[in-house]
Amino acid sequence: MTSSTSFSAVAWPSPRAAVSSATTRASGIEAEPARHPIQVDLAEAGRVGPWIGVGSLPTGAGPGRPGRGVGDDVGVEYVSRVPRPPLDGMIDDIYYLEGVPPYSRLLLPAAPAPLLIVNLGAPFVIRAGAAVEALEYPDGCAVTTPTCAWEFSYPTPTWSVGVHFKPWGLAPFLPIPAAELCDRPATVEQIWGRPAVTELRRRLNLADPHKMLMLLEDELQRRLRVIDGLDLVRRTSSAIAATGGTVPISDLGVAAHASSTYLAKRFKAIVGVTPKRLARSYRFSSTVLAIDVAAPVDWGEVAAGAGYFDQAHFGHEFREFTGLTPTRYIEVRRRFLREHPGHALDGWPLPAD
Repeated sequence: MTSSTSFSAVAWPSPRAAVSSATTRASGIEAEPARHPIQVDLAEAGRVGPWIGVGSLPTGAGPGRPGRGVGDDVGVEYVSRVPRPPLDGMIDDIYYLEGVPPYSRLLLPAAPAPLLIVNLGAPFVIRAGAAVEALEYPDGCAVTTPTCAWEFSYPTPTWSVGVHFKPWGLAPFLPIPAAELCDRPATVEQIWGRPAVTELRRRLNLADPHKMLMLLEDELQRRLRVIDGLDLVRRTSSAIAATGGTVPISDLGVAAHASSTYLAKRFKAIVGVTPKRLARSYRFSSTVLAIDVAAPVDWGEVAAGAGYFDQAHFGHEFREFTGLTPTRYIEVRRRFLREHPGHALDGWPLPAD
């Protein structure tokens, strides 16, 4: 394979995509109109870009139209496409990634977006959540909405295809409840079985990047299954996304004519976390991604503008979601900008070297 320049060596569901993703379809069935007072324009409720990866889809990407992202001189190629219906109701983009990452280890703040990666090169290494030891993932991984930062180590070079899902999007392709993969990534073999993954990787290895995206899309289409409560969770998640996580959670249950217990249960099964936790993730991601790290930052003003109780509350959220203090976060972001100006990965993944 030949490598050129473009995006991420793993491409994660970046909050830019998840922090605003919503759609009119889910599970392959046309969504019924919302029956509640929280009005959400599902076409506009959000797209912020891929979670581990770039921050937005490359220009020109769309259903059936591949897009290419271009990074800096580190030589990383990223090709993506929005899948055809009904998968576009669950997926922000399917991508191909190859090249040398800007850093061998990246810190990934928690964001409201699940991810699936089919690895075609050397194993990558993940230290997730509060885990002490990092583990190898030779065939790739699947992970639902994380609740804390995790560390990803790229092989050099790296080579993979993957999927950036909407918060509710991975569940229809899993054999287990989404909560079981929250902060605990599984290998692709663990969720789809060794024979199927071996055959998929064999076919991907023989294809060019654009054909790889089609092969993975076909595999997902074949595995799509109906999930109880998916439309309810999709509508409610879209309302959370549309408000940047500021909608009162109690209002969501009333609007959806569902008890808070039932809503939390379906969210844990489909998203991996409760509605309240998803809203916290949206609010934090939206707030941090809006910060201009090249300029002086007034943290009190940022916290107040995002509706946090006080600066201490915001600081606690910051450490929980990123593993860093606000000051250290700015230092690391500025390092990335200084060392790799204009790189497609800039925005969410942080250097951990």
